[in-house]
Amino acid sequence: MIDKKSYKSQLKAQYLTEFYERNILKKYAADDVDSVNEECGIFGVYSPTNINTYSITQFGLFALQHRGQEACGVSFLKDGNIKTVKKAGLVLDVFKTMEADIEDYQGNAAIGHTRYTTAGDGSRRNIQPLYTYNIYGKPHFSIAHNGNLIEVEGLRKELEAEGLPFLATSDTEVLLRSIQKYSHLDIVEAIQKGTEKIKGAYSVLLLANNQLAAFRDPNGIRPLCMGKLDDAYIFCSETCALDAVGAEFIRDVEPGEIVVVDENGIKSYSLNQPKQKNICAFEYIYFARPDSNIEGNEIYDLRVESGRKLYEQSPVDADLVIGVPDSGIPSAIGYSEASGIPYEPILIKNRYMSRSFIVPSQEMRERVVNLKLNPIKNKIKGKRLVVLDDSIVRGTTSKLLIKILKEAGAKEIHFRSASPPIIAPCYLGIDMPSKSDLISGNKTIKEVEEYLNVDSLDFLTVDNLIDLLGSKQHCFGCFTEKYPVNYSNKESKEVNSLHID
Repeated sequence: MIDKKSYKSQLKAQYLTEFYERNILKKYAADDVDSVNEECGIFGVYSPTNINTYSITQFGLFALQHRGQEACGVSFLKDGNIKTVKKAGLVLDVFKTMEADIEDYQGNAAIGHTRYTTAGDGSRRNIQPLYTYNIYGKPHFSIAHNGNLIEVEGLRKELEAEGLPFLATSDTEVLLRSIQKYSHLDIVEAIQKGTEKIKGAYSVLLLANNQLAAFRDPNGIRPLCMGKLDDAYIFCSETCALDAVGAEFIRDVEPGEIVVVDENGIKSYSLNQPKQKNICAFEYIYFARPDSNIEGNEIYDLRVESGRKLYEQSPVDADLVIGVPDSGIPSAIGYSEASGIPYEPILIKNRYMSRSFIVPSQEMRERVVNLKLNPIKNKIKGKRLVVLDDSIVRGTTSKLLIKILKEAGAKEIHFRSASPPIIAPCYLGIDMPSKSDLISGNKTIKEVEEYLNVDSLDFLTVDNLIDLLGSKQHCFGCFTEKYPVNYSNKESKEVNSLHID
């Protein structure tokens, strides 16, 4: 007799392990045909006694690799000087270049960034951290940013007219130069003044004047938390990075808050703007690592609960529940627990496909999905399946997957999405298609059901998602087309000609 509690624990452990391996290997996996992509991850540490900031930053960024695999960069603060190393590739690729000179980077503080390039030029000049120079030709301060700024072209031109140089093409540099404009003030006033005209999503780490500052936009759209390790203070996008370095979680940085750490301790300040918490709901559904906690919510548990709610909302008679690897697995487990229908991990994911795999035709596109996801056929033949995934974006992969399952002999397929229909693009830090490319932006649920060729289809409702999160104080823009930040050009996915970092 299988012990149910032990079995559930094994499932959770297996899922967490596979999720972690997926992100280590993601550089070498084929691009998803139909997906939204992670944005960026930031990590920072300040220690008055020169604790091992080099290794701590390396381990912390490694834990945030899932938030960006295109590039990585680190700035170290030592003896008042800032030294930055950055390149395309994974965290390990960057730190390998520093192995021979570790002592050169061992200082009081460091900030790091893992980057996913979502638009435009992915050249080295846009890899973060970005930094400015002082009149002596040395880096003055360095910045790492997760989020996306909107309507910044006018501000960029204004700053250029005032003589501030632009060397990159990213929205992050607009934020950098806006703060640099007030560099004659102390770090808090410079941030307060420099963000007055900034619109959008930003969780930021800033090194300057032997200080580390962490701050979030007034809506707190992107996550940022803080922890402590001995005498060191740590700031990062997700709590999994605190766990990776053995730090104790203290709290989340609040929307519109500025936290400054230096040799005199830690102090909290505030941006000069009205504040209203509106953290991105998609962080919980897809982006965050399942072993993270955001705003008091355990991500894995929340995703399992989304599956339970889906069963309550949309029950069906079936023989088997399956989850689309990796992010559909927790909700599938929850659906199985609520319904009593057995869950089995019978979709096998190939984690070793090259990113350079070319898909020029529909036939080849189908073959890629076949290579990435292969079912255990004898478990499927003649079975009525409930298939759980985290979301449906374009619908391309879902349609091809359903075709694969039918060819494997599935008798019925009932598809369930653990997120509401995505009807609008994101302008605040997520790489998401334009409205015309979003299947739910152009079709009703019934029409999507017919397109996918499934026996039934349902999405978690927005009301159930709100109930799951325990609050309406979140950004649901991609589900409702109502955003916490006003943006005048919502017909265009291209927020500006700059990057979405």
